[in-house]
Amino acid sequence: MENEEILMNTQVEEEYDASAIQVLEGLEAVRKRPGMYIGSTGERGLHHLVYEIVDNSIDEALAGYCTDINVEILDDDVIKVSDNGRGIPVDIQKKMGMPAVTVVFTQLHAGGKFGGSGYKVSGGLHGVGSSVVNALSDWLEVEVRKDGKLYRQRFEDSKPVYDLKCIGDCEGSGTTVTFKASAKTFTETTRYDYETLLTRLREQAFLNAGIRINLSDKRFDAEVDDKGEPRADVLHFEGGIKSYCDFLLSKKKAATRITEDDIYISAVKGDAQVEVALLYNSGYDTNIISFANNIHTVDGGTHENSFKKALTKVVNDYARKFKYLKDNDSNFKGEDVQEGLIAVISVKLTDAQFEGQTKAKLGNTYIGTLVSQAMNEKLTDYFEDNPAVAKLVVSKVMSATAAREKAQKARELEREKSKGIGKMRMPDKLADCISRDPTKNELYIVEGDSAGGSAIKGRDSKYQAILALWGKMLNVEKARIDKVYGNDKLTPIIIALGTGIGDNFDIEKLRYHKVIIMSDADVDGAHIATLLLTFFFRYMPQLIENGHIYIAQPPLFEVKKGKQKRYAFNEAERDKYNAELGGNASIQRYKGLGEMDAEQLWETTMDPSFRTMLKVTMADAERADQVFNVLMGDEVEPRKNFIEENAKFVENLDI
Repeated sequence: MENEEILMNTQVEEEYDASAIQVLEGLEAVRKRPGMYIGSTGERGLHHLVYEIVDNSIDEALAGYCTDINVEILDDDVIKVSDNGRGIPVDIQKKMGMPAVTVVFTQLHAGGKFGGSGYKVSGGLHGVGSSVVNALSDWLEVEVRKDGKLYRQRFEDSKPVYDLKCIGDCEGSGTTVTFKASAKTFTETTRYDYETLLTRLREQAFLNAGIRINLSDKRFDAEVDDKGEPRADVLHFEGGIKSYCDFLLSKKKAATRITEDDIYISAVKGDAQVEVALLYNSGYDTNIISFANNIHTVDGGTHENSFKKALTKVVNDYARKFKYLKDNDSNFKGEDVQEGLIAVISVKLTDAQFEGQTKAKLGNTYIGTLVSQAMNEKLTDYFEDNPAVAKLVVSKVMSATAAREKAQKARELEREKSKGIGKMRMPDKLADCISRDPTKNELYIVEGDSAGGSAIKGRDSKYQAILALWGKMLNVEKARIDKVYGNDKLTPIIIALGTGIGDNFDIEKLRYHKVIIMSDADVDGAHIATLLLTFFFRYMPQLIENGHIYIAQPPLFEVKKGKQKRYAFNEAERDKYNAELGGNASIQRYKGLGEMDAEQLWETTMDPSFRTMLKVTMADAERADQVFNVLMGDEVEPRKNFIEENAKFVENLDI
């Protein structure tokens, strides 16, 4: 196959000194409006600080000068990032009259990425990374190893504590940045999540074949491995984005590859580079991830759009040429061509045009043209050189087309069935609420008719609706959309919510702004809850993204003595309440929601003044996607762990 080699970094020959550092403006705006520069002041923004510093080291790798990056989480959640690049310039920047390294950390839009000779290709094109991290940290310290000398400077509240000074001799070159994020900015948390950092750094290692990134957790309360050692990972992938595709496939426990090898395509034109790796698997979801200059473009852009269009065209052209599609047949749709697809698109270009500092979408049109040309020429050649692979791909697409058409017919049939006089006919199992204000309304999805009956009797009927489910829930991870429509467990949910699913989803039609899963407080209940979450994730992800999905938390015990009564959610609370009541209290263990009468269910699980619920969040959709795939194996316990680890604890929620 042509172009199988993994693209290696091209070294920039120009000098990287103070003349490469250009200055645009100062730092005050960062502290006033940090969200404009790092996206948020919550957990995501906190981790973004690390990414900004690491991206500078990655830029050195792109320029061909850096091979190793070390990221350490130290006590008190101090971050230390070291690389073996050239080292930030330490000579005087003429415009500012101070060392270039000082300029980089104190001036917004200062760096070697604005047309200077420092970098041809860079992820940090906005040039605000180092200065923003300094502006939002209590303190920051930078050390530069350059020309046999070690230089150091410290900043507190973004201001230099002392001038840059040479503190001795050293071997090698590179930069080390150590900083402590400010709790005045990050009021929600200043604690770093190891898995979040690992996901991002692993991604960078895949995108830069051959680079080595070491991540270690050196906090006193760090997680430990099987040997009792603090967590540490070495991220090094010679296969680049081909290895990335294989990694993504390994996370899909319910799917296997249908083609033996990954398909790899690359192209170079001037300073622009394109890499595409893809494979097809037996699953039904699509996983396309795109990057520009190592930045994950979560909202896509010209490179991703061009890839999708070109892939659809190549498959259709091949199918027509070899008579898989007859003259009167319609072309395959993009969604059918993408079913079961895992693809990684990586482009590297000068003067990348991103939308916003968070770089979510790429806008350069010429890179889209290069992607299209590479796909049209090289994927066509690959299919014709590998007809067995092409046949498997086309067969997969034909199967997806048949399923989509079947789903469309089922959708239309369900729409006709649900039509009433002037409005949709609601499910028989739905006990709706009186209010028609979606912002106040709640839908409880309840496991079992018995619990559903108690919930209906105990609810506040003005705002709370009850939908009882029964029987085995469909695992949508292993089913196409045509199996979802008409399913007697899921169709009532779809109709009750009113939004539609998949491409037909419309959040403006949501009838309840709180959708609450209420299942038994045991492993089987956790299994049912996770199956429902999988359904929402696959077909209504906007509900999770917008904070509409909750999980009710029924108690496990009633502790009662005389007229005094307590509800306990675990054994520790049970024993605590028993002691508070003087001991020898009557303790009832609830085996399920069906054992609670209407009053108990209201008091413990449904009364907004006292209930406890988990609000399901999805801070990183890609990571959540991997988690859901892992959970769909045969083991039940990981499903329960997911609910405990990936939901936000919320108490005393107002209607």
